[in-house]
Amino acid sequence: MVKLYGKNLSRTEAEALSGSLGHAAGVRLMTLGDGLERGIRMLEFRTGSGLRFTVLVDRAMDIADCDHNGRAIGWHSPAGFRHPALHDYEGEGGLGWMRSFSGLMITCGLDHILFMHEAETPEYVYGPRQTAKHSLHGRAGTIPARLTGYGEAWEGDRCTLWAEGVVSQGTVFGEHLELHRRIEVEVGSDEIRLSDRVVNRGFYETPHMFCYHINVGHPVVEEGSRYLAPIRDVVWAAHENDYRSQGVGYRTLPGPQMGFHEQVWQHEMGADGDGRVPVALVNDRLGLGFMVTTRKDQFPCMYEWQNLQAGQYALGIEPSSNHVTGNGGARERGELIRLNHGEERRYDSTFTILPDAHAISRAEALITAIAAQPDEDYPAPSGNFIPIGGRS
Repeated sequence: MVKLYGKNLSRTEAEALSGSLGHAAGVRLMTLGDGLERGIRMLEFRTGSGLRFTVLVDRAMDIADCDHNGRAIGWHSPAGFRHPALHDYEGEGGLGWMRSFSGLMITCGLDHILFMHEAETPEYVYGPRQTAKHSLHGRAGTIPARLTGYGEAWEGDRCTLWAEGVVSQGTVFGEHLELHRRIEVEVGSDEIRLSDRVVNRGFYETPHMFCYHINVGHPVVEEGSRYLAPIRDVVWAAHENDYRSQGVGYRTLPGPQMGFHEQVWQHEMGADGDGRVPVALVNDRLGLGFMVTTRKDQFPCMYEWQNLQAGQYALGIEPSSNHVTGNGGARERGELIRLNHGEERRYDSTFTILPDAHAISRAEALITAIAAQPDEDYPAPSGNFIPIGGRS
């Protein structure tokens, strides 16, 4: 059954109400037409529950806008949804990525994440290029996808809205990695399902790193909003040397700040019996929240990013394939993923809107049943980066 406007409907009943399901829910392709966005293909999803989100086909099929019953979920930065043709990957000393940094979700990878790094590349057997210079968070997020399909799919009386595409990152004498992405959401639901496969299509053994920069904005982010996660240990804080100087801990958010310097943590998360890790940001005043659920075996690491500067006000939930020590740290620790021809890694995640106080309460119970997070705002980072197994 599909749930529309408070009723559970069969396919026949739903189709009897209108000449097209599109009056209530659907997915359609359009092209943005002005400013920095001009020329970007975009898919708009509407589920009929009040959930609406957009997928930027020409920016790795990442999720840009997201709102529920007119209340915004996703973050909009001053950079806007910039067309990839305007992007300079190596600009500003490797920080050019910041000029394309906006939206609910940005994909980081496919062979590098986190800060800039120069790595030796003997695997590519090419004398003139002895190293690869990686800019912030890699190339994937500004590569246009090849859109392989989208639409609605009925199975009995259930209807799923879906889209699929392929993002190819390749060069001569270097990597040839593909991201195969499928996005699904059921009509009448508040849950987005994201299924990714990263495949080595080349014939060199190739490094692979992967991260989602999931950015929640106002009004979910507001003074008093709470970060909920099954934290077993606070591993690292970028600002540990002056931990309390800005007066902002990891749990509860203030309003927008002037002169705020970003704060980043890495938390060691617990998982439920099925290996799932739920992390949420909730606004109790509004009865509105957003929860990200990932798999511990796919994303063993999790960062929390606070950018509370006025005009750029956001909190980031960042599941990652590697520790925050980055490309160099992964190599030193023997934790860098290396894919041979045809090998792949899978990443299966869900993004869930928490539309009321009852949904927030259920999410909080789910999270605390796994692990009770520290009840102090400034827990001392342990520095205990647990070894990540299963890496070549």
